[in-house]
Amino acid sequence: MLISTFLVGALHLGSCLGRPQTRRDEVAPVVESSIADFVESLQLPADTAELVTNTLTSNEEVIVLLSNATSEVEKRSLKSSSKLAPVACDILQKCLGNAVVQASSRALIEVNWSQECWLSPQCIISPASSRDVSVAIKTVAFLNTRFAVRSGGHSPNPGFSSIGPEGILIELSRLNQVTLSADKKVASVGPGLRWGEVYKALDASGVTAIGGRIPSVGVGGLILSGGISHFSAQFGLAADNVQNFEIVLADGSVANANAQSNADLFWSLKGGGPNFGIVTKYDLYTAPVKNIWYTARIHLASDVPALLAAFVQYQNEGALDEKTSVLFQIGLDTVTVGLVYSENARQPAAFDPFFRIAPLVLFVPPTNGTVVSFTDVLGAVFADADQPHDYRGASSLVDLALYTEVEAFWRTQASAVRAATGANMTFTMQHMPQSVVTKGTARGGNALGMVNKPQQWWTTVVDWSSASQDAAVRDPVIAVGEKWKSAGQARGSYVPLIYMGDGSRDQNPLASYGTENLNKLKATAKKYDPKGLFQTMQQSGFLLSKA
Repeated sequence: MLISTFLVGALHLGSCLGRPQTRRDEVAPVVESSIADFVESLQLPADTAELVTNTLTSNEEVIVLLSNATSEVEKRSLKSSSKLAPVACDILQKCLGNAVVQASSRALIEVNWSQECWLSPQCIISPASSRDVSVAIKTVAFLNTRFAVRSGGHSPNPGFSSIGPEGILIELSRLNQVTLSADKKVASVGPGLRWGEVYKALDASGVTAIGGRIPSVGVGGLILSGGISHFSAQFGLAADNVQNFEIVLADGSVANANAQSNADLFWSLKGGGPNFGIVTKYDLYTAPVKNIWYTARIHLASDVPALLAAFVQYQNEGALDEKTSVLFQIGLDTVTVGLVYSENARQPAAFDPFFRIAPLVLFVPPTNGTVVSFTDVLGAVFADADQPHDYRGASSLVDLALYTEVEAFWRTQASAVRAATGANMTFTMQHMPQSVVTKGTARGGNALGMVNKPQQWWTTVVDWSSASQDAAVRDPVIAVGEKWKSAGQARGSYVPLIYMGDGSRDQNPLASYGTENLNKLKATAKKYDPKGLFQTMQQSGFLLSKA
């Protein structure tokens, strides 16, 4: 195929930039061969293949990128610019059509939970199949175009699951299937779903999936971070309940990762984040849970000392009943205690330490309901707000004195922040019994490197109104995280693990998994992505290249 006259212009441009001009017949075969190989890999109809080829061979930036006559300095400059993103969008539109590829859309951009992730990409890809994802990955790799991937977009960290005009957003909302095996033991779930949708799809069959507690959280991000569930004590983390990952790798191939095939990748995906490819389907072990018991109790802040003591007693005694789960969120004025039991009950004895403290309000009365009905309640309570948000993660062993010390420090910080900015900062403790570790180990283990002891994973959710307040709000949050570390170390109760799902932008969850696990993750990434596409061209996220 003849290269267009743009090739001559591109070579002349290179001469003007200081690169020796190269004869067309020295460069054309290299460029033609690269383009031909790329187009062939897409397996397009003949007319589409010709259209894509003509588009690529008539683009100056593409020729400069592919030419051996282009210096590495020039190529790096081109790659760091936004010049190739429109080309990639054009190619993808020709390959996948208008139903999959569209210009930047405010409605799709604002799916992200936090305003700080409302960036306008060059174009948005909404794949409907693993093949669509494969074409997208092959294209961004060939054209060295930056990209971001979004499942539910619930991370508040700036730039996560989003990208500006320098790149492409691959958003997975059309990968939204839920299919159940004949024996009801495995549900195949698309990454574009949110957990509330998954639970509703499975409800009529009398089973559920081990997934997120808040219905608006996306399937993909939660599983790849590990994933806390109401039922983790009984069944393990969400990631521990994956039978198989269907994943598009950096070379565009579609692979399966499970205990028998690509076992190293299987282990790495269980908590290793967005470092290995784009998962297009999760085959999840179901749990025979539909009917549950739950209640939510509101207390005044004056009950905090008694509630902390009750929480510790529950951790040491009540949590031995693996059917239990506690949601424990402290605010400056009130405390919310949610109690969940994974079958219908009257008043589970495991929760007696909490029952002995009279609430101000029974926000949700004791209810024999379903997973779906409780998820709907939580969805109403934790409604999404269009403003900046932040999380932070920290962990410790069970230690009442430590909890009391850090909560007092948090209260001082949170009070000052609210007085200065109006921001609301919570103090949330999430019990992780030893059974979570053993359940995960029984399923082949995960990447988190959890200590084999009962522990708690602390987090905060903080909301504020303006980016100008970022430092004023975040600095105290960071200080509370550091307090967990310093006070925990002093008492011998510190646990270095940072749960990725609660990790803030400046934290390093992957490094908190320990040197051995981090090295295994990096080796897996190198094996399946030897050119480092997901480390160098993927926009933000908790990446191994930064760990």
